[in-house]
Amino acid sequence: MDLPSSLKKHFGYDEFRPLQEEIVSDALAGRDVFALMPTGGGKSLCFQLPALLRDGLTIVISPLISLMKDQVDALQTSGIAATFLNSALDRHEAVERLRGLNRGQYRMLYLAPERLMLDGFLERALNWNITQIAIDEAHCISEWGHDFRPEYRELKKLRRHLPDVPIMALTATATKRVRKDIVDQLHLDNARCYVASFNRPNLTYRVVPKSSPYEQVLTFIRSRPNESGIVYCASRKTADSLATKLNDDGVKAKPYHAGLQAKERTKHQELFLRDDARVITATIAFGMGINKPNVRFVVHHDLPKNIESYYQETGRAGRDGLPSECELLFSASDVVKQRRFIEEKSEREQRIAREQLRDMIHYAETRDCRRATLLKYFGEEFPASCNGCDNCLEPRETFDGTVPAQKFLSCIQRVRQKSGFSFGLNHIVDVLNGADTEPIRQRGHDQLSTYGIGQDLKRGAWLAIGRELLRLGLVTAAPGRFATLELTEAGWAALRERKQITLTKPYEVQEKKRSKRRTGEIECDEALFEKLRTLRRKLADERDVPAYIIFSDVALREMARAYPTTTAEFGRIPGVGQQKLRDFAEPFTTAIAEYLAKRSRQSAKAIEA
Repeated sequence: MDLPSSLKKHFGYDEFRPLQEEIVSDALAGRDVFALMPTGGGKSLCFQLPALLRDGLTIVISPLISLMKDQVDALQTSGIAATFLNSALDRHEAVERLRGLNRGQYRMLYLAPERLMLDGFLERALNWNITQIAIDEAHCISEWGHDFRPEYRELKKLRRHLPDVPIMALTATATKRVRKDIVDQLHLDNARCYVASFNRPNLTYRVVPKSSPYEQVLTFIRSRPNESGIVYCASRKTADSLATKLNDDGVKAKPYHAGLQAKERTKHQELFLRDDARVITATIAFGMGINKPNVRFVVHHDLPKNIESYYQETGRAGRDGLPSECELLFSASDVVKQRRFIEEKSEREQRIAREQLRDMIHYAETRDCRRATLLKYFGEEFPASCNGCDNCLEPRETFDGTVPAQKFLSCIQRVRQKSGFSFGLNHIVDVLNGADTEPIRQRGHDQLSTYGIGQDLKRGAWLAIGRELLRLGLVTAAPGRFATLELTEAGWAALRERKQITLTKPYEVQEKKRSKRRTGEIECDEALFEKLRTLRRKLADERDVPAYIIFSDVALREMARAYPTTTAEFGRIPGVGQQKLRDFAEPFTTAIAEYLAKRSRQSAKAIEA
């Protein structure tokens, strides 16, 4: 079977992304597959293309009802027979679709897991010639995953009900432990496992100290006037107030969280998908599942509770491969808030949550390459510099921190000698600052030689030094609630031998300049790109679908670079399959020809300049 020509015919692409062709081939051969691919890596195509190349029905299980219509609209626009069944349909619509399924009208059916596992539904489905089941967001089946959903557990019964139907499990975020759990739970006994790189080269990662959060968010958004994005918040109240303030300041924004009525949430998401709202302010506790490819930025107003959540949320930016930005506002008070949330959990959950939070703080405070730090968490090695994060683009200044480090290490040791056991970071900093607290007086720590020797630095600076010594491996923190500090062997050696220790200067709060050339950038005629965006919006409104379902920004930028004015030239644009060629060649080539009648083509040199 000629897979590349099928890819071009149905989806308009000349070549597969990494691992897609191998996964499609395995699916067509009837094998079980586990695929871990980053957001924007082309997971959906791995089950959509096989569904088109064989008879029968592919059932796609998705946890997000709000996304099903979006995916089905996109497939239908490409001329593919797909449908969905969910609670958003009235009884008449649902009955019509079930009739169509009984008649074999569809190649693909999107369902939520609880509907598929309803009593009687699977029995009815046995008449539909099911040839594949694809389970999207498969990490939801694992208790070790960051987004565990009990209804996904029922899917482990699929193997018993449909023993001969191959299963494809897909996710964008899973550590090794979660991957194993997914394969075990779904009984994918002889599955081919594919793990793509977690790297998203088109994303730029930055962490800035949180000082005046609303002003920082507003300045960031205003400096990107035509771009849409998501701002993640730790609470519903913050999401609501942020949206209100942004609207008052002329930025079209809508909140999105579990406290809103389902109808209102759907409306807000629809406005965002259709570019009628430029910004969505969302709680990190409520998964958005936004399938919008042209999200150009993701801002974290508050600290996420773990790296998996952070990676998945930032992954909603730049799904189309064009340059996009991820900015995290970080403050010590956010750490305190997260620790309070953790204290409300069970003892077992607390231990996992504290470990995850420490990893998140480490990411926020590291002076190393942020991309390398993120990828290392998922078990992937990356060179030391990425040229796509703040630490690589504008390395923070360092200084000879031997003296303050010696004071800190020495204080840990003196406190332990005096009391016979260790203390946490806050207590060590209080001793160094000469604080007059009851725990210090009670234990006689105001009599130590290290008491008050750190009054030259503020409390916040000492806390940062303590955390950096933890990251450097000179100090270790015990697991558990109190996280008491002890010197490691390297810390002992540094203390005894007075080794030089380099520390990082505190952040400067400033809006970072964008680098001139960014990964994934497609230089084009910007005036033509804007004209084509207007045309795309008009065609989308006529069809009552989001603009990106007509064409992605990538396709429009390629048009604004290649200036296609004939049907043949238009067919060579990435993303133009047979159906879209028939439907859209005429309006787009006409618009480009009209544009060229008034203006000349920009030369490649002018575009690159």
